[in-house]
Order: sequence, then C-alpha cells, then structure tokens
Amino acid sequence: MKRFHVHVHVNDLGKNIAFYSAMFNQQPTRTEVDYAKWMLDDPPVNFAISTRGDATGVDHLGIQVDSKEQLAEIRGHAASADLTILDEGETTCCYARSDKYWVTDPQGVAWEQFHTLDSIPVFSTPKAQAGMCCATSASPEAKPEPAKSCC
Repeated sequence: MKRFHVHVHVNDLGKNIAFYSAMFNQQPTRTEVDYAKWMLDDPPVNFAISTRGDATGVDHLGIQVDSKEQLAEIRGHAASADLTILDEGETTCCYARSDKYWVTDPQGVAWEQFHTLDSIPVFSTPKAQAGMCCATSASPEAKPEPAKSCC
C-alpha cells in the first residue's frame, strides 16, 4: 500500500489535534508533546498542480468524495465539531463542476471538501470566478476571501 504524506507545521498542537480529529473522524494513531500522526486508509489522494496562484507552495488541501451522501457525512463531522463552514454548493473550478464547502484549520490552511459532478472544458465559469473558491484565511473564524483563481 502507498499512502500520501502531508506534514503541516502548527502553532497549537491541541487545537490542531481537535481540528484534524474532526476532519478525519478519528483520533491520532500517535501523539507526542510536539507531534501527532493519523494513519489514514481513507481517503486516497487527488493531487493537482497549476500555475494560477500568486505564490508557489501549498494552496489548499482537501478531501474528494464519491457521492453526495459521503459529502453530507463529512460535512456533518465538521458541523458537529463547530468548525466554520463556507458552503459553495454547486460550482465550477479546476475543469470540473462540483458540490463543495470549505473549512479552515487554525493556521489558516483552507480545506476543500467536494464531490465532483462532471468534467468541464474550461478551468472555471465566470460565476465561479466571481465567487468564493480555493481561498485561505488567516484564522479559523475568518471567512475565506474571494480567490483570484480557483483551485
């Protein structure tokens, strides 16, 4: 088995353990005074790159699901943990039509949670460009800012 690895530096371990435990709906498999790790079998990774951002580096992270029921389930985990949810609903971005919402971790890293509905021939439609997409914010309470480009 191969597993994608993501390591994020954080300021407050406790807040982040709570956030990621809610995101993944499970507790860490290892916790130390300065470290926590989740060994996840689900979900597999969708990794994308683009030249559309203002700066290089991680733009956002996310979880793609196969059905509207799965999207509702993971949205329920976020809601039950009182995470701030930015619901985009059905939108276009990244050559796809998707149903999605966003949560932001304590460092301001945006997490996109989405169900892809269809492929489209363009990066996004004008409606999606004018809306909220692939944006990060400085705090978990803040709403993401409108993105200059999607995903």
